[in-house]
Amino acid sequence: MSTDDARRFVPVGIAVLTVSDSRGLAEDTSGRVLIERVAAAGHRLAGRAIVPDDPHRIRAQVAAWIVDPTVQAVITTGGTGITGRDGTPEAVAPLLDKCIDGFGEVFRAVSFGEIGASTIQSRAIAGVANGTFVFCLPGSSGACRTGWEHLIGPQLDYRTRPCNLVELMPRLLER
Repeated sequence: MSTDDARRFVPVGIAVLTVSDSRGLAEDTSGRVLIERVAAAGHRLAGRAIVPDDPHRIRAQVAAWIVDPTVQAVITTGGTGITGRDGTPEAVAPLLDKCIDGFGEVFRAVSFGEIGASTIQSRAIAGVANGTFVFCLPGSSGACRTGWEHLIGPQLDYRTRPCNLVELMPRLLER
């Protein structure tokens, strides 16, 4: 993977959703990590919300963003584990038109190098919903850094070669 500096950067509208029963804005370090990286990369923060680990609230927020034309990508943090309250993948999956299976696979492979076998507890997923990219990351700040730096950030950069997700955006709603 390389960056083609001859290509012009294309900013993307990104919404960040934190799924947590215990965090408010002040304690939302994972959401803050993502928002800082979105801004540092030159993208636009199109929305931010915190909802409890409730599948209906999670799905409702993501559904609202995928119909908003200013949002091209949604990143969730939290609720991807295996406890009884972790339900982000189940809440988001019904909205997805297509899954990006490689996202979870590569996230766990990269994460394995950082946290070892603990990565098997992550159910990170991604896909496309109504022409909007949706990425579901674990709730730790470290996982958000890993997801952004190794996967989401490079793929939401139009200059990334040999290919990136931004160049696919005009074709996502093709039938």
